[in-house]
Amino acid sequence: MASENIIEVQKLHVGFERKIALSSLSFSIQKGERVALIGPSGAGKTTLLNTLATFITPTEGELQITGLNHQDSKNRKKLAKKIGMIRQQFDLVSPLPVIHNVLAGRLADWGFFKSLFSLLVPQEKTLAMKALDRVGLKDKLYARTSTLSGGEQQRVALARLLVQKPEIILADEPVASLDPARAEDVLSILAKLVTEENQTLIASLHSVEYAKKYFTRVIALRDGEIFFDLPSEKIEDQNLAALYELKGKS
Repeated sequence: MASENIIEVQKLHVGFERKIALSSLSFSIQKGERVALIGPSGAGKTTLLNTLATFITPTEGELQITGLNHQDSKNRKKLAKKIGMIRQQFDLVSPLPVIHNVLAGRLADWGFFKSLFSLLVPQEKTLAMKALDRVGLKDKLYARTSTLSGGEQQRVALARLLVQKPEIILADEPVASLDPARAEDVLSILAKLVTEENQTLIASLHSVEYAKKYFTRVIALRDGEIFFDLPSEKIEDQNLAALYELKGKS
C-alpha cells in the first residue's frame, strides 16, 4: 500500500515587500517521514517552517496539509492536534514548575476555567509524569524550569509535544543553543519519539552531520529555492560543497 502524503506543496512563493523569501517550491512529505532542512543562513528554512505551521500565508502557490483546511488553520484546537512546534528558545515559562510547562500541551483541549485551575492544582498529572518519564526527566516534575540545563529544558519541550500529540512536528533549529553532547541527546530522543508515535518530523538544522544521522531525508535550500532533495544516505560531499559555496568565488 502506498504511503500517505501528509503535506503537499506546489509552486509555493513567499515574499516580504520587495524580497522573495521562498520561490516556486514544490515537494511532498509522507506521513512518518523525518525530514531535515539545511542550507546557508538566510536560505529560507525558518520561513518555510513558519509557512507550514500556517503562521505565514503564501504569496502564491498551494499548501495542502491532510485533514486541515483553510478554516481549520484558524481553529486552535484542530491546529494543535495537527501541528506542534519546537524552537531553539524552547518557548517555556521559566518561573513555572516543569509540570505546568508539560501540561501546556493540553491547553488547546481544556476550557478556560480548567486551564486556570490547573495552575493551582495540575490536571492530568499522570499524563505529564508519563511524558517526562519517556524523555528521562521523571524526577523533575515539580522542579522550577529555570533551574534546568538547556538540554533538560529542551526535553521538557519534547514532553509537552508528547502531551499535545500533534501529527506533524516542526522544529526550528531545536539544538542550536546546545553543546554537541546535549544536542545529540535531544535529537536521539526526538527521533525515537516521533518514530514510536508515527509522527512526521520536519526540522531545520545547521549541522549536516546531525541531518544525515537522525533524519531519513534532507531538503537543501539556497536563496529560497530547493537546491537538492535527497535521502540522507545519498548525499555526497560535492552536493554539500555546491550548496555552501560562497557566491562570487572563482
